[in-house]
Amino acid sequence: MKNEERKALIHQRLQDAFDPTSLEVIDDSAKHAGHPGSAEGGGHFTVIIEASCFDEKTRIAIHREIYQTLHDLIPHEIHALGIKNLKE
Repeated sequence: MKNEERKALIHQRLQDAFDPTSLEVIDDSAKHAGHPGSAEGGGHFTVIIEASCFDEKTRIAIHREIYQTLHDLIPHEIHALGIKNLKE
């Protein structure tokens, strides 16, 4: 799978799961060229997300939910994932 496809899949999964008011998926893979995860084909991504379902949750709980939503893509399609919640 190409990184643009990975990016679109991450976006769709998070959109479906959390109905965010704001969502951006950034492909950071070029910054990690030569990294062992890149050699295996997994991409490096940053997710910036804001969703009302996260309002009363801790940062750790939010990260767990996002990782659970994307668990089957890690580590083969997603080698590294940074998460930023706009409420932080």
